[in-house]
Amino acid sequence: MGLLLLLTSTLLSSYFHPWRVVDAQALFTIKGITLFIEPSADVIRDTSVILKCQAVVSSSGQEPLSRHYTIYKDGEEVYTKTSSTSEDLLYRLPEARVSNTGKYKCQITIEDKKMISDFKKLTVTGLSEPEVHLNTGVVSEGEEVTARCMAPGETGSIIFYFYEDSKEILEKKVNSNQTEVKLRFNSVGIHKVHCAYTVLVMPDSFKSKDSNTVHISVKEYPITLDLDISPTYKIYEGDRLDILCTIIKSQHSSQSIQLFLSQGTQLLRSESTETKVSHNMTALAKNSGEFECRLVMGNVVKVATKTISVTELFSVPILTMSPAEVFQKDYMTLTCKSESFASEKLRREELIYSLDPSENALSENKVGEFSGRALLHDLNYTCIARAKGIVKHSNTLTVRPKVPVSNPNISVVDKVVLKQPFKILCKSDNGSLPINYTLLKDKSQLSTISVKLPSQKALFTVTVTHTDEISKYTCEAKNSHKKSLVSEKLNATVIVPVSRPTLTVIPPLPEISEGDDLYLICGTQGTPPVTFKWYRVGNKQPLHITTSNDNHTNYQVFGLTKQHSGTYYCEAVNHGNNAVHSELVDIEVNLATWKKALIGGFCLLVVSVLVVVLVLCFRSKRGKREAAAELSVKPSSPKSDDSLRLNLTHDTEVYKAATVRVDKAVTSVWSERPPEEAANDEETSMVSNEPDVEYTEVVHPRAADSAKVPLRKGTDTVYSELQNAPHGAADHHDYGSVEYAELNGEQPEINHCSPEVNNYQDLPVPVD
Repeated sequence: MGLLLLLTSTLLSSYFHPWRVVDAQALFTIKGITLFIEPSADVIRDTSVILKCQAVVSSSGQEPLSRHYTIYKDGEEVYTKTSSTSEDLLYRLPEARVSNTGKYKCQITIEDKKMISDFKKLTVTGLSEPEVHLNTGVVSEGEEVTARCMAPGETGSIIFYFYEDSKEILEKKVNSNQTEVKLRFNSVGIHKVHCAYTVLVMPDSFKSKDSNTVHISVKEYPITLDLDISPTYKIYEGDRLDILCTIIKSQHSSQSIQLFLSQGTQLLRSESTETKVSHNMTALAKNSGEFECRLVMGNVVKVATKTISVTELFSVPILTMSPAEVFQKDYMTLTCKSESFASEKLRREELIYSLDPSENALSENKVGEFSGRALLHDLNYTCIARAKGIVKHSNTLTVRPKVPVSNPNISVVDKVVLKQPFKILCKSDNGSLPINYTLLKDKSQLSTISVKLPSQKALFTVTVTHTDEISKYTCEAKNSHKKSLVSEKLNATVIVPVSRPTLTVIPPLPEISEGDDLYLICGTQGTPPVTFKWYRVGNKQPLHITTSNDNHTNYQVFGLTKQHSGTYYCEAVNHGNNAVHSELVDIEVNLATWKKALIGGFCLLVVSVLVVVLVLCFRSKRGKREAAAELSVKPSSPKSDDSLRLNLTHDTEVYKAATVRVDKAVTSVWSERPPEEAANDEETSMVSNEPDVEYTEVVHPRAADSAKVPLRKGTDTVYSELQNAPHGAADHHDYGSVEYAELNGEQPEINHCSPEVNNYQDLPVPVD
């Protein structure tokens, strides 16, 4: 009892809690799926083909998983199967057909996982031979036949073709392997019928062989037509034609009958109740050809034809004009004439000609000839010929009276530049083409141009070398036999190109100073207006641009400064040539006059100051020398002077002696005086009557006893005054003696306080 309860509890638990079973399912993965075609991917029809779908699945459980297989052909599903085993899926094609050709794939689905194989293409070749069948072998004319064509064992989309005597007469597309159609044969006799088919396997198609051939006999329906046209032979225009179509029956028919009488596309008469149809008409040349009588009775159609030939009574007239070209209001003649006529049926006098429209101003001079003056506009004429009720019209002749050329106008295209090619246009406002234009110079022909199209122009290229040469050109125009018309003389302005301009500077170049107003005048020769431009070298943009009707103009610069210095040039251009520039002009702006005066005054002031400073320095030095001279000169007795003079004449310990004049001494202190002072001294010496004084330089060696004589540096120079007596004067005067001592060593000043120097203790002892 307890075991039964436990089993019941387990079953109920599984029923009410299915999620526990899902949890117990094993894990899996699809490793791969492959499609195989056996025995081969290329087979012939009726071969048994197997498509095997093989999947590789790994699972953790022991029980096989539920698998869902799908087979696709050319992207469309063709087979599905669900399997609970791990066996491969087999899709069989017991008898393969061409329709089985295609690309196949296999897909496997396990729970929510899918995998699809690569495609494999199966190709099946070979079609079954088609068969054709007719429901009867003998039919009457107009009756229908049922034909059946079959493609045994084939499947898919098939197109069937039916042939009569090797000519395709019908096609039909179906999704089965057979079809039926209705055929009708319009001609009497034996007809051969066969069929064929094509299997459509997108994007390809496969055509079968021809089927067997069957024969069908078509008998004539016992009814005939009779078509009669009179007269039968030699029909002329104007003759009466009688046309009759009659039905001849051999048996009665309940079907309605229709008769149609026609010539080409024109229906002449129709009858639906009578057994005959007739038509009467006047014969014309255009009626030559085939007449047809058609009988329609249900599916039976009978046709009777007859061909006739109608001889022209007279030919279609031809309209011509003389002369071939005519001008407005010129005399012209229109001639209307038929080239041939049937003389056996018609006399030439019986032909009557007329013009359409008749309201024109032309009059008939004789049969078929009309004359008059051409109108001012175009007009279409037609000639009409009549005889025995036959009327024929000629082709339309359009008379276009030509317009006489008007007086031509002569002009230039664009502009005329001296010694440069330009174009002359010659044109008439009115005149029919073609027009011949001729260029004249002094009545001599230069060139001729024929204008044949409205867009064409008479352009002549010439060159003039003088301005008055332009008026020598004229042109003439002509488009008829009449005299040509001549234009007026050519009137145009000849542009003289500008010459090289000259740049004039005011004020003149050497006199330009700061603060001046500068005028740069640019002048040239040429036809105005002239455009002038001024440039400064180094600047790409012009300083000034102006257009003038004169051959010169100026550019002004007010208040010149040093910054205006530079190189300038001007440029001129007119309608005759490109720009021409002048020569370069160098402009240097000088200092202003007041600045020059200020600088000169300043220089004079500096020089004056320097002169004053030099004078003061000179006076200061002179005062110092005079003071030194007074301190170094002392008086002595005449006797002492004589002794000194004697001592100086001896050679005892005399090192060097020289006698010089004071004004030429270069080694004494007097030689350092300024020239002005020396000049003053000269003047003084010239005024004074005192005798000249000579100085003798005596160099004494230092004393041996340094204790008795003070230490001196360098060499002591003693100047003894030697007085030269004037003429007749005594050799000796009591002027006294003066001693000058110059210290040439490092001692800067003369020691005026030394008693030894004053007492001449260092001189040698006189010798008796």
